[in-house]
Formats: sequence, C-alpha cells, structure tokens
Amino acid sequence: MVDIEKIRAEARMILDKFGKQLENVKISSKLNKKSSEMGVRDEKDGESCDLNFRTIMLKNAPNKDDECIILEKGAWT
Repeated sequence: MVDIEKIRAEARMILDKFGKQLENVKISSKLNKKSSEMGVRDEKDGESCDLNFRTIMLKNAPNKDDECIILEKGAWT
C-alpha cells in the first residue's frame, strides 16, 4: 500500500531543495530577447477604469465570498 504521507514528505523535500537552488540563479541582463518573447510585458500606466466595476461584478456573481467570486470553469455562462 502506498504511504501518502511519506510521498508528501519526499515531494516537499524535493521542492524545498529545488527552491533553494533557484535562489542562487542569476538572470543575465544581457538577454537579447524582447519582453514579449520571454512571456512578460513591460509595466505601463494602465488606462482609467470604471470604479464601480468590482461592485457590479460582485453584485452579478451567483456565488461570492466577501470580495471574491466563486465559480467553476464553464459554470458561469
């Protein structure tokens, strides 16, 4: 029988070890790729938005929890 707790402990150990190794990774500033090629975009000032948007969305949501909308993929159509 599979010991779930043992697997979780081993997985946590592997993830922690991997995370510590990532701390030592230096990202070169000499990357020649454009931001869009790397999957990121440059931060800019956003456009102004409707200040009531959040209130309207929460009011229309069938399931909500304080400030969050609770939904399932494909369920809110």
